[in-house]
Amino acid sequence: GSGGYGEDYSAVLDGQWGEVDYRDLMTFVDDALERFDFIDADRLGVTGGSYGGYMTNWMVTQTDRFKAAVSCRSTCNRLSHHGYSDFGFAHGFSGNMGYPWKDEEKLMRQSPIRYAANVRTPTLLIHSEDDLRCPMPGAEEFFVALKEVGVEVELVRFPDENHELSRSGKPKHREERFSHMLRWFDKHLK
Repeated sequence: GSGGYGEDYSAVLDGQWGEVDYRDLMTFVDDALERFDFIDADRLGVTGGSYGGYMTNWMVTQTDRFKAAVSCRSTCNRLSHHGYSDFGFAHGFSGNMGYPWKDEEKLMRQSPIRYAANVRTPTLLIHSEDDLRCPMPGAEEFFVALKEVGVEVELVRFPDENHELSRSGKPKHREERFSHMLRWFDKHLK
């Protein structure tokens, strides 16, 4: 759904979060496992940031094939995201995000939080406290939900950082973020 491939490519995900993209990603995983015998299907990890963080959250609610997950600057609740994100408000006008008052069932159906009870994958959530695109409440909601259903979960917060932590955050925070990711994957994938 990236704009770098043109509007038609990007529009494929309009109103279909967690649907066509999930199928594509799992097809990719299956294809990679079939093609490359050095990939251990019992030691798969998943990570992503922003929409990739949403997809990481989505994937761990839909499958237990991944033995560890790191979700960065993500959202888990499309219904509430509309109100607390700068993205929800701006994209609401185009109609491609849906409206909480008109599309409640669809937005919740596409929200990882709805399926938190399905999660078995140890999950690390990394989030910036000043992120306006995917604000802190999205990570906190998923953290609490995973805790409540007994999943091993951690939430690492970065103060004075925004949505761009991984690209333009303070060098010490970018290094810390990467160290947390390596620690988590090392712990769960070895």
